[in-house]
Amino acid sequence: MFNRKNKGEKSNINDLLKGRPALRVSICTGEKTAGFIDNETGHFHDLYLITSQKELEAFCKKAGTTPEEIEKVY
Repeated sequence: MFNRKNKGEKSNINDLLKGRPALRVSICTGEKTAGFIDNETGHFHDLYLITSQKELEAFCKKAGTTPEEIEKVY
């Protein structure tokens, strides 16, 4: 009953790094998730739940952007 298998291909981290870094923000709860937007499909791949400003700054440093420049998806 609950033994569904994921039939899609799993994303390779190197493929994600080719995408644009973005921050998905919930307009209801304010929850923030950091990840990458695939340049070909426009699909958002979430990687980290952001709970503090330090975590956001660490993600931006890894992604090569700043918190002010990062794209936000609502």
